[in-house]
Amino acid sequence: MIKAFASRLVRSVIESIGAATPLPFRAVFPNGMEITGGRGEPEVTIRIKSVRAALRTVIFGHVGFLESYFDGEIDLEGDLRKIMAIGFSSGFDESSGMLVKIRNRWHGLRFNNRTGASPKENARFHYGLGAEFYSKMLDDPYLMYTCAYYQQPEQTILEAQIAKMEHVARKVRLEPGERVIDMGCGFGGFMFYAAEEHGVHVTGVNTTTEQADWVKAKIAAKGLENQITMHEADVRQGFGVYDKVVSIGVLEHAGRHQLRDLIRAHANALKPGGLGLIHFIGHVGDRDTDFFIRKYIFPGGWIPSLSKAIDAMEAEGLEILDVENLRRHYALTLDAWTEKFDANWETIRAMDTDRFDERFLRIWRTYLIGCAEMFRSANSQTNLFQVLFSKGNVDTESYPMTLEHLYEEEPSAGEREGLAPRKEEPRRSAGESSAPRAAG
Repeated sequence: MIKAFASRLVRSVIESIGAATPLPFRAVFPNGMEITGGRGEPEVTIRIKSVRAALRTVIFGHVGFLESYFDGEIDLEGDLRKIMAIGFSSGFDESSGMLVKIRNRWHGLRFNNRTGASPKENARFHYGLGAEFYSKMLDDPYLMYTCAYYQQPEQTILEAQIAKMEHVARKVRLEPGERVIDMGCGFGGFMFYAAEEHGVHVTGVNTTTEQADWVKAKIAAKGLENQITMHEADVRQGFGVYDKVVSIGVLEHAGRHQLRDLIRAHANALKPGGLGLIHFIGHVGDRDTDFFIRKYIFPGGWIPSLSKAIDAMEAEGLEILDVENLRRHYALTLDAWTEKFDANWETIRAMDTDRFDERFLRIWRTYLIGCAEMFRSANSQTNLFQVLFSKGNVDTESYPMTLEHLYEEEPSAGEREGLAPRKEEPRRSAGESSAPRAAG
């Protein structure tokens, strides 16, 4: 009786999804019954293998569905991208219900980043997997684990990450000899790029032991001790005042109640008149961060709204100079990570068969592919913002009146060293691309 009742309930859920999406699929229930949804011949199949999985899907919506998939009680056959696209196009990604909201709030209380060791523990949960693991998914050699910048969709992930770093460097107007702080520097990709390509002195701050140790070793191997400094610490501790502040993919980890504190740390690190950039995932409006992401991927994380982030920046005396949305770029970035992750899965599994098991594979493919489809979705309320700011108001002398400098042709090595005159860039017509050429 319970089995029949659960099947009826989950059938109602699946039928509502099928009515809301044009994307075709088949669902197979524990009693062998099949239904189809969408329009056309089914391209993917959802196999609900237990009554428990059916009940979890009914009670916890998409979170219960995913947790049953992680536990092997639901199997997904076909392209996972198409299954995720079905969820986003039908609105099933929003079907969490009150019980998941309660779980989400309880998770926030347990894993907040306010004080003590929580920020480090939360960061190490995800980033502590180590450079060997991430090298099988990210670009080589920078290991940039943030949204890339695709000037053309066919670029490689390395080309797009170099383009992103150059885009950031141009926005903050990096000049040789300047002192720059990279807040939450990850594996140090931007630090090495900025030091080697723009001649600046960079200080990095990162609370994840595994990443900090790896960066320190790379600094020593490259002989850049006089140009790059690495601190294993919370970015809110404060490490002096700098000409430029760069923060790439850190704001999302502040937590619901620490946004203002983290913004204040950025403002305090910047000299009056200095330039800074914060690159972060942001919601449209004030929304809950998905419980799946917080529980299984980024404990302690909280995606802020763009409006709240800007309010906090302005309250700390920062003038907003430019806001750019790179949402579409993140979908391509995640596609590239997924492709490399899939290609290297057997190598990853061999690193640690207990940690990198089938459950880990299902969780991480859901994370990578699900986020790609989220950023690609026509209904997405989640974006990737780059906010350029100054400490106090800029004048006509301290920052250009337009953003033309972002799209100038990249100078040659001789021009960078002052050994050759800068070539005059030809004026473009209205129809010509103004995208900068990617270095490397």
